[in-house]
Amino acid sequence: MSDFFQSGTITTLHQLGKPSLERLETELAGFAKTRPLALVLPALYSEFEGPAMPGIVQELAKVKYLNEIVLTLDKASERDFQRAREFMAPIATEIKIVHNDGKRISEIYETFARNGVDAGERGKGRSAWLAYGYVLARGKSQVIALHDCDIVTYSRELLARLCYPVVSPNLDYVFCKGYYGRVSTKLNGRVTRLLVTPLVRALQQIVGNNGFLAFLDGFRYPLAGEFCMITDLARVNRIPWDWGLEVGSLAEVYRNYSPRRVCQVDIAANYDHKHQALSAENPAQGLMRMTVDICKSIFRTLASDGVVFSDGFFKSLSVAYLRQAEDTIMKYEADAAINGLKFDRHDEAMAVEAFTRAIGMAAQAYLETPLATPLIPSWNRVVSAIPDIFEMLKAAVEEDNR
Repeated sequence: MSDFFQSGTITTLHQLGKPSLERLETELAGFAKTRPLALVLPALYSEFEGPAMPGIVQELAKVKYLNEIVLTLDKASERDFQRAREFMAPIATEIKIVHNDGKRISEIYETFARNGVDAGERGKGRSAWLAYGYVLARGKSQVIALHDCDIVTYSRELLARLCYPVVSPNLDYVFCKGYYGRVSTKLNGRVTRLLVTPLVRALQQIVGNNGFLAFLDGFRYPLAGEFCMITDLARVNRIPWDWGLEVGSLAEVYRNYSPRRVCQVDIAANYDHKHQALSAENPAQGLMRMTVDICKSIFRTLASDGVVFSDGFFKSLSVAYLRQAEDTIMKYEADAAINGLKFDRHDEAMAVEAFTRAIGMAAQAYLETPLATPLIPSWNRVVSAIPDIFEMLKAAVEEDNR
């Protein structure tokens, strides 16, 4: 059983006892009559050939409270697109697939470029952003949930718990982030455990009292890919297209809404998806690329909040981070020991050394180009630049799905 402790500025909704999934889904079905819900699924076609998607489809076929599902399909041929449509057929909920590589959506991206709208590079961020645009264009849903398509341990309870705090009219949350355990025979989630939490706390040591750092430190799993939000957030938030997506998205939530209206919810006792290689010697791949992008996102957010960075600051940060991370390793070693989990202290230390180098790379990149940003413009700005973009996007997707 989970604890019920509340800490920090973010409300934590725990899994206490054995909550009834039937009750949750019945209440959600009632709430959804006045607060219709869209589910966004950013997916690569390769995920339809992996172990996770069959289970996800099987579970979603049992969900009755969704108003619509929008799946953004990336790296897919026309034949792959048709196969994906057939794959999703068991789900009764209305499904629209955004074919990112299709002719019509390619023309949409060309329209963005002609009008000075930088939609960023291919990836989860851009796929999610385009799906939000389509949901806004249809105007049929008030709430948007999103989860990844590589969750091997997927259960429809995950979705119900994720959506409930935002869909419920009795609660006052505009954004809900999922969290979960990342445990197999060992502790997983290295980037959260050994980079983000120690880095945020090291920054707090140096910067002092800072609202964004306190906000970020309040999340138990800030890099979780699962969240639910009101559609107004999809309209006003800018979306990072790089690996800083999750942290950058939290920065936008912090910028636009009070932390009082943000919560996190325990959505799974355990969670497993595909794992990235560390790629310690190659900063362009794996966890190293992710780490550099995450650090740059945090630095840029703090800079916009008035924090002044310098070479001296970053040298102090590297030392403070290393101490925090080393102390963190000791804590997790004890946690693994009492639970009988494997723990490779050398492997953990090697990851921290790699992350320390990544922090230095991110610092150098920030100092060289402090104004560079991987944020895709908000849909409010896009509509201002291209007034009929929603009609164009809706027509393109619906023509593809005929």
